[in-house]
This record gives sequence, C-alpha cells and structure tokens, in this order.
Amino acid sequence: MNRDQKPGGVNREQKQPGGVNREQRLRGLELVIARRLEGLLHGDYLGLLPGLGSEPSGSREYRPGEDDVRRMDWAVTARTGAPHVRTVDADRELTTWVVVDASASMDFGTADAEKRDVAVGAVAAVGFLTAGSGNRLGASVLTAQEVRRFPPCGGRIPLLGLLRDLQTLPRDGRPSRKLAEAVGSLRIPRRGLVVVVSDFLDGLDADGLGPEPPAWEQPLRRLAARHQVLAVQVGDPREQDLPDVGLLTLVDPETGERREVATASRRLRERYAAAAARQQESIAGGIRRAGAAHLRLRTDRDWIADIVRHVKAQRRLARAARRPGGATA
Repeated sequence: MNRDQKPGGVNREQKQPGGVNREQRLRGLELVIARRLEGLLHGDYLGLLPGLGSEPSGSREYRPGEDDVRRMDWAVTARTGAPHVRTVDADRELTTWVVVDASASMDFGTADAEKRDVAVGAVAAVGFLTAGSGNRLGASVLTAQEVRRFPPCGGRIPLLGLLRDLQTLPRDGRPSRKLAEAVGSLRIPRRGLVVVVSDFLDGLDADGLGPEPPAWEQPLRRLAARHQVLAVQVGDPREQDLPDVGLLTLVDPETGERREVATASRRLRERYAAAAARQQESIAGGIRRAGAAHLRLRTDRDWIADIVRHVKAQRRLARAARRPGGATA
C-alpha cells in the first residue's frame, strides 16, 4: 500500500517499475533537496565538517584543548622549543567519496521510507552540498556480491547517474560483503571528504552489544587520520522498540532466520528497548573513537531537516575555528 510522502521522505511509489517514473522521482528529489538547502550551500571551499582545509600554509603555537594533536608541526616545535600546529588553507578542489551500504538490512522500513530510500537521499544531499567548480564525487556501493566503485567525477549528470544506479540496485537477501571491507579498501591519494552511509549494524559482535569494538572502527579510524569523515547512520523506529501487536514473526533480511516474538510481554519489550539502546551506544562509541563526525537519520523523521541542522552546526564550528583565538560560538 502506498503512503503519502512527508517532507524529507521518499514516495513509496518508487517501487513501481518504469523508467519515466524513476526519472521523475529523481528530479523531484533533486528539487526538494535543492529547495530545502537553499541558502545553506557552503560555496566552493567550505566543507561539511569543521576544518579550514588541507593545503599547508604555515604554523602557529599549539592551543591546549582547542587544537587537534594530529596537526602538530614537529619540525617547527623542535626548532622553537614550543609546541606548534600546522595551519591550512581551504582546498580549491574537493574530492568527496561516499561509501553506501546497499545490503539487505537497508531494505527495512516501517515508516514512510525504507532505510535505503533515506540513504539515497543522503547521498543526493551530500552531492549537491559538495558540488562546485572543480569538485568531484566518487562512490563505493556495498552489495551482496561486490563493492561497486564509481570513479570521482564532477558535475550534476554523474551525480544523477549514481543516484539512478542506487535506486535500481536489485534487492538481494544474501549476506552482504562487509562494511569494514568497503571502508578499508578505499585508497584516496589526496585529502578529501569521506561520507559513510549505513545502518552500521554489520561488524558488531555476536549480540551487537559489545564489548568488542565494531569491525569497521579500525578502517574508519585510518581514514579519519587523513581525511574528513562523516558517518551517516540510517535507522528505523522499530529497531529501537517493539510495538505491542501480539505474536510477531521477525525475519533476519540477510540470513533468512525467523523467530516468533510475543510482543504482548511488557518485560520483553523493555528488555528489547534496553538492548537496542546498548547497541546504539556501541555504534556511537565506535564512530566517536574513530574520530568521525556522526549524523543520525531516521525513516520516521524529516531527514533533510536533520541534515540542515548538522550543516548549520558544522558551519558555526568552522567559523569559530577561523576567528582569532579560536573562540567557540
């Protein structure tokens, strides 16, 4: 049954076949995102994440609590006897890589969109936000069979082609390739922006509750040591709590395993919510330890508004970092 589209949502009509309808939906998505992000586009040189760029321009004294120790300029520090950090200018060309999880778990959704729909919208927003003179966008798409790669290209047409391919990927219930593999296989010669769009459920330990770190944490940390990294986590409300609907059959989309759950049990629902909260903390902790920025999107929320709030917050941080003394807003 089709549902009406809400702001930031994706019309469930997209599941109907037909190239013309798909093209219309794609252009409609472009118009919605462009309209909602109007006035927030960062221009040619300001990124989605805090930071001034990556082109070296000099050094200045280290400010404890404000500067990233990974930017220490050890040569100047040794010469002067005082800690210094490297300063950088904004890149004149930005290369953005998106890693998109298109595994079976992303086909789940109980609101007005599936997680895959929100992921496509997030990639579209990132593409339009980073579009600019000389900027390029590349992608690695994680599927059940392979990690499909799209080389970095500039302009609107390649972006629309990537979105079209994401919309038309076949749905496959087999276990996917690992997210850690897709992230770890990225080889980016020049500093840039890396955006990982996933539910981040892959790579957790047996019960998903820790204490073992997620398998994707270390590859993500290696990327964050050189690049700006944004982790876009896509979720659904039913992953956080169970409704009281009597006997419910749950199916693992990647293994096909089935389990009957008596949702009328209040104790069971409370245990489920507590375990889901621990799982989310495990994911958030892995992203935080990796040094990546974290943006949460949900199928039951206006995800464009969430992206706008994130961009505004990062713009404020970037402006504060540019002020003399590095004062925070």
